[in-house]
Amino acid sequence: MNRTRWWGLLVLSMVALLGSSIPATAAPAQVTADDGAKVVEETWLDARTVDLKISSPALGTTGMVRLLVPAGWSAQPARTWPTLYLLHGCCEPVDYRSWDQFTDVKAFTADKDALVVMPTGGPAGMYTKWWNFGLKSTPDWDTFHTLEVRQIVERGYRAGTRRAIAGLSIGGYGALAYSFKHKGMFAAAASYSGVPNTLNQGAPLFIQGILARAGIFNYLELWGDSWGMRPLWTANNPYDHVDDLRGTALYVSCGNGKTGPLDPPGQSDFFEPAALTSSTSFTDQLKSKGIPVTVDYYGDGTHSWPYWQRALRNSWPVLAAGLGL
Repeated sequence: MNRTRWWGLLVLSMVALLGSSIPATAAPAQVTADDGAKVVEETWLDARTVDLKISSPALGTTGMVRLLVPAGWSAQPARTWPTLYLLHGCCEPVDYRSWDQFTDVKAFTADKDALVVMPTGGPAGMYTKWWNFGLKSTPDWDTFHTLEVRQIVERGYRAGTRRAIAGLSIGGYGALAYSFKHKGMFAAAASYSGVPNTLNQGAPLFIQGILARAGIFNYLELWGDSWGMRPLWTANNPYDHVDDLRGTALYVSCGNGKTGPLDPPGQSDFFEPAALTSSTSFTDQLKSKGIPVTVDYYGDGTHSWPYWQRALRNSWPVLAAGLGL
């Protein structure tokens, strides 16, 4: 074992033995991605949780990632682990920490032999390379996630090459977009309340609203105008590339926006109905092509974390099969 990893494990062991809740900053893993991305800060929060600050050429700045390592990670330093990527949605102040903060993912995965990767996606990065009128190459969220983060966790944190990916809202879009753009990279993909058909009726306006909610008012920076730049929109739309998802285990779920069993009384929203129409058009397209998908359109329920926590649990058999668990 190299000296850097030995020191990191020593710090981790001390935190675990002392029961300290104070984050411990260890020397970062001395690995780089092919484009030069590297960890500039590694902070262990507890025996299973580590935050990485990554210097990212793809973003033109630093990006954060939270890892949940499996229970046997420290005791089995020569082993690699199947890897589950979890993507968050729009406009979440806690960003890369949101899955950990708003769901029981840490407890749920405590007995599972998988490493969980929860990266920043920005306020509304849309899990894509931004067009920006062709004037600059950043941010490129796709490269950050599928090359920089992936190579760093595989080269420095013992992530294996059996991968699955899941996301909520625009993270659901991201999970499916990454799966068709990088065919074979993810054996399973799940979308919870996602937007898998970005050209469905009303979807471009819905995306424009998402960007405005995040303070991005010139939506043309994303992929340009949905009519004038139709080829670019189509190139990024999972609905138009379902054949590239053939062979990937797929799971899609969504509610209808009405008050559901996990909501306080009187709740409703307009995000979930928009996600539902996008999702159903996508799964109809899959079925028309004979591509298998597990669907859960569960009826009443809003665009909110209790449903996404439940969706992760419900989709676990699909994701676990993709991970070889």
